[in-house]
Amino acid sequence: MARTPVIEFWYEFASTYSYLSAMRIEEAAREAGVVVRWRPFLLGPIFSTQGWNTSPFNLYPAKGRYMWRDMAREAARIGLPLVKPAPFPQNSLTATRVALLGADEPWGPQFTRAVYRTEFGEGRSIEEPSAVRAILETCGLDPDVIMKAATGDANKTRLRALTEEARSRHIFGAPTFFSEDGEMFWGNDRLEAALAWATGERPGDLR
Repeated sequence: MARTPVIEFWYEFASTYSYLSAMRIEEAAREAGVVVRWRPFLLGPIFSTQGWNTSPFNLYPAKGRYMWRDMAREAARIGLPLVKPAPFPQNSLTATRVALLGADEPWGPQFTRAVYRTEFGEGRSIEEPSAVRAILETCGLDPDVIMKAATGDANKTRLRALTEEARSRHIFGAPTFFSEDGEMFWGNDRLEAALAWATGERPGDLR
């Protein structure tokens, strides 16, 4: 019996284009016959090594203006609401810890989508622990149990290790996708290409 191919989905809650991918990746992967591994991480430590203390979309205003216009077009195209949150980017540490705790659990993708919906679909804050607790409640989850585990030392260590893994694998932005052979694809507009590669379609393979 053929083994189902797997794709890794590395995403950051402060990433606008990760919002677009997170809201459509499961359906796209299901149609392609691919399993998704959800990998939430923090881009801040990676950006800081490049001397950036905020999003490049803030550091380079022309790029930022284009991004928000492009996001409006793409969100409308796939039927998603888009409201720019203030501030942008938001501190996503608590939400990321919770998402990592649930990354391999049935509720993880649901929580991730709920965070993105709150942040970019409604323009509301995800920064405060109280906001994350409210999102957990909307998902029908126990915020006391999950928040305690998410902020425990073991999960904090796991997040640091995962973010270091992202650095070691030369991830420089989000969303990033990896096929099982290590092929990397960056950007929401590369999701379909990543899924095709994972299933054995290898256009442009020069190795």
